[in-house]
Amino acid sequence: MRTNAYRTHTCGELRNEHAGVSARLSGWVHTVRDHRGVVFLSLRDHYGQTQVVFDDTHQEARDVARHLHHETVVRIEGEVRVRPEGTDNPALETGTIEVHARSVAVLSAAEPLPFQIARDDGVHEDLRLTYRFLDLRRERMQRNLRIRAQVVSFIRKFMESAGFLEVHTPILANSSPEGARDYLVPSRLHPGTFYALPQAPQQFKQLLMVSGVDRYYQIAPCFRDEDARADRSPGEFYQLDLEMAFAEQEDVFAAVEPLMIALTEQVGGKQVKTMPFPRLTYRESLERFGSDKPDLRFGMEIADVTGLFATSEFATFSRAARDGGAVRAIAVPGAAAWTRSAMKKMEDRAKALGAGGLVVIGFEESSSYGLGYAKFFSARELDALAERTGAVTGDIVWLCASAKPLDASRVLGVLRVEAADVLGLRDPNVLAWGWITDFPMFERDAVTGAIDFSHNPFSMPRGGLEALNTMDPAEISANQYDIFCNGLELSSGAVRNYDPETMYRAFEIAGYERSEVDARFGHMISAFRFGAPPHAGIAPGIERIVMLLAGEPNLREVVPFPKNQQCRDLMLGAPSAVPDGHLAELQIALMGVESNE
Repeated sequence: MRTNAYRTHTCGELRNEHAGVSARLSGWVHTVRDHRGVVFLSLRDHYGQTQVVFDDTHQEARDVARHLHHETVVRIEGEVRVRPEGTDNPALETGTIEVHARSVAVLSAAEPLPFQIARDDGVHEDLRLTYRFLDLRRERMQRNLRIRAQVVSFIRKFMESAGFLEVHTPILANSSPEGARDYLVPSRLHPGTFYALPQAPQQFKQLLMVSGVDRYYQIAPCFRDEDARADRSPGEFYQLDLEMAFAEQEDVFAAVEPLMIALTEQVGGKQVKTMPFPRLTYRESLERFGSDKPDLRFGMEIADVTGLFATSEFATFSRAARDGGAVRAIAVPGAAAWTRSAMKKMEDRAKALGAGGLVVIGFEESSSYGLGYAKFFSARELDALAERTGAVTGDIVWLCASAKPLDASRVLGVLRVEAADVLGLRDPNVLAWGWITDFPMFERDAVTGAIDFSHNPFSMPRGGLEALNTMDPAEISANQYDIFCNGLELSSGAVRNYDPETMYRAFEIAGYERSEVDARFGHMISAFRFGAPPHAGIAPGIERIVMLLAGEPNLREVVPFPKNQQCRDLMLGAPSAVPDGHLAELQIALMGVESNE
């Protein structure tokens, strides 16, 4: 049997049963400690760490070890021994053994580091991304890479066992109104024309349904020219793209829920809050939680208390009730004990979110800020408020009025989450999955009055062609749904519009001429005219799933080589200029930009 020149074992493999074995290990120097002539070196590879001991029995090796720089790659040979009693390290899987070194060979010397690998000392993200190959050596990042790989592997096995066929769709495609800007790729063979990198395989997967594929999936790369956020990777991301023929909303839910439950429990080792997943309509979610992706790990629901104050002497509330506005309220458990400064912070936050103010009522006589605005309300109003919100002694109630009813809910929705963080109500080991249904099909621009698609233009409107012909577009619901978890949207999905006339009419309402629909989507219209099955699908984001399972607050922590918030790759220097000769070959001229030669 061939012996590997660099290792007989990995740095995470050795245990007590290996005592007395001669081992050869290779990896990175994690830490070096020189204790009175005995040098302790922690050697690290992808699998773990092993403590290596150098003493005066092999002085030459010890002298080399004490001068090694962190992250130098070395090969070490020595004997495995059980650690002396009382020196175990329970933080390491190899913490009961150590290797007494006979020799050490430097395989690749490391220069001084721009930041430490062995500890997380608050390095600026841009520096981490510039040296991402170093950043990825950290245990946290190695763990995230492993979780990501486990998620993708688990999904593939699950989808195949459920009868889904993996099909890879093109990367060079046509432009599509998916809600973000396209990345365009100029064509050399057809000057003046462009491919678009797919924002999603939407059109292809629908065409696969027309092609006779019954259940399709792929781990699909998607490209969108949009700004970065903590839960959004600029430029590119991956999603579990799936589509089902002869399917309705319930069929998609039945396919996806077991997968998310299994990923949560078997890969993430976390608890699912509620099964089956709760369902909320879009409007209901905004009214009760102030968000279309609520965190359901805790209660604190928003109550509509407009009717309680219709005749109130508190003019702000009675005026909102009289003029078609709303008064919304939320009880915050135990918050009567908060300090004045903590309360002031929340009041300022409400104003920053656009609220005229935040009315605070305390239900505790000994509150450090008194009863807030309680003196402006009658006992009947306060009793009714406590009943409607569930407030008890020791709680406070926040109230917000707005001329637009949902605006008050949105403000309280943000405060709800921030209060939950203060109160420690968001258990990181619990995933509260849910569905949002019945999104608006269209939206009207507040300034111009123009109608556009709210999200996915290929969704079937509820009520079909008749609804498009007879209803106010702003009142039409789409047969569309989102899956969310812990305040994070994972994906949008929909029952698709597969009827040509219904599609023409939907695009007409959004301002597209019939000829423009034919020019951009004629291939879909043509396909639907040759017999298209009813179909539906969804596409949960891979990075967002990994974020949840890894407990990471930022999506860039689970992407191996992410762009920064300005969509730049600081390690590779992308995007970058290209030579003028290449541009000329593509018949592209840059305006207002100096020559790249």
